[in-house]
Amino acid sequence: MRRLGWFVALLVLTTAAPVEAARIGEMADWNFGSQAARFFSLQDPSVRYALGGSMLLGLCCGLMGAFLVVRKLALMGDALSHAVLPGVALGFLWGMTKNPAAIFAGAVGAGLLGAVVVQWIRATTKHREDAALGFVLSSFFGVGIVLFTMIQNLPGGAKSGLDGFMFGQAAALGPEDVWLLAGVTVLALGAVGLFYKEYVLTSFDEGFARSLGWPVKLYHYSLMLLLAFAIVSALQAVGVVLVSAMLVIPAAAAFLLTDRMGAMLAWSAGFGMLAGAAGAFFSFTGRSLPTGPFMVLAAAALFVLALLFAPKHGMVGRLWRRRSRAARIRRENTLKAIYHVMEDGGFREEVVAVGNVAARRRETAVGARREVAELQRAGLATEEGGRVAFTPEGWQRACEIVRNHRLWELYLTNAAQLAPDHVHDDAEVIEHMLGDETVRRLERRLNYARRDPHGKLIPGLADLAAGAPPSERAAGFAEKGAA
Repeated sequence: MRRLGWFVALLVLTTAAPVEAARIGEMADWNFGSQAARFFSLQDPSVRYALGGSMLLGLCCGLMGAFLVVRKLALMGDALSHAVLPGVALGFLWGMTKNPAAIFAGAVGAGLLGAVVVQWIRATTKHREDAALGFVLSSFFGVGIVLFTMIQNLPGGAKSGLDGFMFGQAAALGPEDVWLLAGVTVLALGAVGLFYKEYVLTSFDEGFARSLGWPVKLYHYSLMLLLAFAIVSALQAVGVVLVSAMLVIPAAAAFLLTDRMGAMLAWSAGFGMLAGAAGAFFSFTGRSLPTGPFMVLAAAALFVLALLFAPKHGMVGRLWRRRSRAARIRRENTLKAIYHVMEDGGFREEVVAVGNVAARRRETAVGARREVAELQRAGLATEEGGRVAFTPEGWQRACEIVRNHRLWELYLTNAAQLAPDHVHDDAEVIEHMLGDETVRRLERRLNYARRDPHGKLIPGLADLAAGAPPSERAAGFAEKGAA
């Protein structure tokens, strides 16, 4: 409700005065500081119209674009945005005037016709959806260009103002255009709120929705209708060429930030609004630069930020997790090497020479000292005079890694009937990935076995709890009781 109140207030501001400039930045001599202050003061009617219209456009396109992205129909937005062009021309030819209602009706009709043609080609031919979308995009756009050329050749056609629909002109938005954008946005918000569950299910599992008896095609075409509304209402601001970018880019950025549809819708709508506001701002402060391209560039910048810094799917986060995982595996391998050196000596010594660890790891002395220092920083080992010893935490983790390795080797020899000399490499990888629950299940399945296929003792729960080397006990009764 707070957002709706903001939109209403913004719309009231936009009805204060007529449009004064074709481009936002033409209203004053250029100075970035004064222009920025003037923009934020909202004293110019053109700024209010452009800002309100751009934010409403971003909200609506972001909302609809989220469904396009999750349905893998990003090209549909591009196809429909080009398919509406002949409808715009026909709407103008209906009364030979730039009547918003006639142009809106013609463009929506052309967009829906394009969606129907796509589905018809898919249903009646062996072509995939991308081929059908390519056909609709190119053929409808070609018809639109022909009609636009015919209009330009008519008496007075050069002054029709239809060229704004090609590349957009947000600064030329009037109160009627803003009200149209507001109406379409409210309609889209209401439809998504009312049919949210149906739209989400048909987007992710159309077959299951059909098995429930839901009218899947009806929901699909209702989304296409809302999409056509969003495209047509956005044409005046960003144009046929760029409107698909406002549909796809904010949604693509939101897709990187979350795995939940509700959150994705909110992020996508927010990114669209932010891109719209940024486009209006930089257009106003940039010496008569067009608003539409700046909106797309702002959306692209948001996408790049999400691509780099998204917590789960961002490149920086993935690189950090990869480096962290590599460091953890390296530490665990060093712990395992120390354990093996101690085991080779019958656990008679609690400290081992760093040189023996280097030999076990097949590392240089410098590399082994570096790995031992890394264990020290992690609180897993101590080193003094070239000899290293486990801390309690280090001993426990070393036992866990050795246990995971030997349990997996035993499981592969028992369950997969692999030879004992063929299981080591696989266990080297899986030992770092096994969770506690999986280990418990392996122990139960292997009847709490105490020795691996090579005859070496498997550390168990009692060993970890006691902090002592593993010993031969009667069938692992302690582990059974703990389980």
